[in-house]
Amino acid sequence: MSPTLQDNDSNMTVVVKNGSSPKPDAHSPPIILYPSVNQANLNLKTSQYLFNFGTKFSRDIIVGSRGLYIYTSTGRKVLDWTSGQMSCLLGHGHPEIVSVIAQHAASLDHLFSGMVSPPVLNLAERLCSLLPSSLSKAFFLSTGGESNEAAIKMAKVYTGKFEIVGVGGSWHGVTAQALGAQYHFGRKGQGPLMPGMHMLPPPNAYRNTGLFLTKEGGYDWERELDYGWQMVDHASCGSLAACIVECVQSSAGMHVLPEGYLTALKKHCERRGMLLIVDEAQTGIGRCGSIAAFQEMDATPDILTLSKTLGNGLPLSAVVTSDEIARVCEERDYCFYTTHVNDPLPAAVGDKVLEIVVRDGLVEHSRRMGEVLHAGLKKLQSRYGCIGDVRGRGLMAGVEIVECKEAKTPGLEVARRVGDRAYELGLWANLSTHPSFGGSFRIAPPITITKEELDEGLEILEEAFKSTEGTMPLY
Repeated sequence: MSPTLQDNDSNMTVVVKNGSSPKPDAHSPPIILYPSVNQANLNLKTSQYLFNFGTKFSRDIIVGSRGLYIYTSTGRKVLDWTSGQMSCLLGHGHPEIVSVIAQHAASLDHLFSGMVSPPVLNLAERLCSLLPSSLSKAFFLSTGGESNEAAIKMAKVYTGKFEIVGVGGSWHGVTAQALGAQYHFGRKGQGPLMPGMHMLPPPNAYRNTGLFLTKEGGYDWERELDYGWQMVDHASCGSLAACIVECVQSSAGMHVLPEGYLTALKKHCERRGMLLIVDEAQTGIGRCGSIAAFQEMDATPDILTLSKTLGNGLPLSAVVTSDEIARVCEERDYCFYTTHVNDPLPAAVGDKVLEIVVRDGLVEHSRRMGEVLHAGLKKLQSRYGCIGDVRGRGLMAGVEIVECKEAKTPGLEVARRVGDRAYELGLWANLSTHPSFGGSFRIAPPITITKEELDEGLEILEEAFKSTEGTMPLY
């Protein structure tokens, strides 16, 4: 008998059938772990027991997930266009990932941190073999913030200096050094942050201030970057260690670094004896149409951090650097010793993720599906005046909502209504109405997405814009 979802508020019962195959594919309906829940009661428990860590909790209780879909306690099936928290690169419940988790949970899960296991060695070898030869030494942690914390400490130990430069609009985590180099949100309310932290202007081609324009009226990001470094040099006490940057600034609204920006940034670092750290939490492992986004930007970082996508939703991150940096740091007693460093179970998952991405040609698939996604979003932009900008790379896209196209006034309320309507129709696309996000949808579906699933989501978005007041239809 198939399990059911029971919503005790609406008295609606929805049947969700199990996959009939013993090895269901990643898009088949899930086996619901919580087939009958009282949503009102669980919402009460949410307010009673859960600490609010900086976000509003959704009213819907999620009781299942499979492939590109999540299932709610009210029996709704919702297309997940954010891969959970931008992490489920291969979709929810991928059968090969499930198998690896089960096998290692039973036989090789967690070890003393100084012990080495085959999954860790396999992941390190496979990962380094996919990157430029200068990125040849890796170790594995749990979260993106943790990997950035480790990378910043590595840069400080290697250079013997302590000042870190970040970029406006960035998001690198909430641990001390990562947060200190983060200039999007979360810096207030805790007193002084880490000393020696500096900020470059955010590279925002859509919302550039007008102070940095080319003779033709375009965005002169190079002059803006030079100006930013002049300000850093004025503020610095002469101990610049590293600069950390994202290739696509997701939390800022999916802003892609301008062509040539990363190369110029690397040169600025080299002139000052600094290291370049590239944070590819969301852009890594194929989502932007290359294994790592920096590979198409003509500059290789001194330290690379990966997270989110590497573990397909499990807590797994990586720090990758050169033989030379690894050698010097070891000589200087670099220490980032954690309980779950190089754990075998998540490492086995990461190794399987890389195997599947390469084996199934998902990097190229992501590039092709990205073209479909961006073409569809551009078409929506041509139809609705509230869409001020569409940007991104591969299967990462930002859709910025405005009240006035000419003034580019952020349309936070319109964006909220469109987002709510899309979710009501069966599509989840990440949107924050906090002013710091500027009313931008952040879209990053699993890279296993099919054209049919892309078309389904685009049709839902079309209906959401069509049926929402204030979207300014153009025809």
